[in-house]
Amino acid sequence: MLRNQLEFSANKVTVTQVIANLGAITGGTVVGYCSEVFGRRLSILTMCVLGAALIYPYGFLKDERIAAAAFFEQFAVQGAWGVVPIHLMELSPAGFRTFVVGTSYQLGNLVSSASSTIEATIGERFPLPPTASGVQRYVYGKVIAIFMACVFTYLFVLVLIGPERKDRQMTEGDGIEEAVYPTKHDAETGHMREAKGKDGSLNREISSTESDPKPKQDTVEYKTATAPGGATA
Repeated sequence: MLRNQLEFSANKVTVTQVIANLGAITGGTVVGYCSEVFGRRLSILTMCVLGAALIYPYGFLKDERIAAAAFFEQFAVQGAWGVVPIHLMELSPAGFRTFVVGTSYQLGNLVSSASSTIEATIGERFPLPPTASGVQRYVYGKVIAIFMACVFTYLFVLVLIGPERKDRQMTEGDGIEEAVYPTKHDAETGHMREAKGKDGSLNREISSTESDPKPKQDTVEYKTATAPGGATA
């Protein structure tokens, strides 16, 4: 888009991309930290709204001012998608957390692998006057704006209707997948185990032998009997 539609030089393209990447780094850091305070869903939803509001200047500015739009647009993009992995981990079962996050990431790459070709094909429907050297030009900004609007809307709806489990304990058997019960060893030694349930309550299991951990010794009861003749045994 920068070269073909806006006819930027190589230096301008590099500067614009560096500024956009700086925005992405800043957004990922700032919004990631804020999500610890305000929650995952609110942070993602806010960045989706901000990114959607910046689509027009990001796709339709025609001079150097597009660098500022690129900074804040990438700030919103990385701010939203930077929180998505930890949000997915907190929603996933303990045994499948890395699988869900990694597979989702790779499936996203698979789906988006054809986006460049699709954008180029659709962009040819919006031609611009050719350059002085005869190079064909197209309005790629319009196509990019359509794609970004669809992606922001998709993420916004998914996160809006989905749950949130912020601050979930990142250990297997954290009370969400399964309850924690005393093992045979716990029952023998009198150890206590505890786990948080779905409602946040603390479930405790204490073995009955905790108050008397020592094994009981067998006792022999002696009875006195009187034999015939008055002798005792």
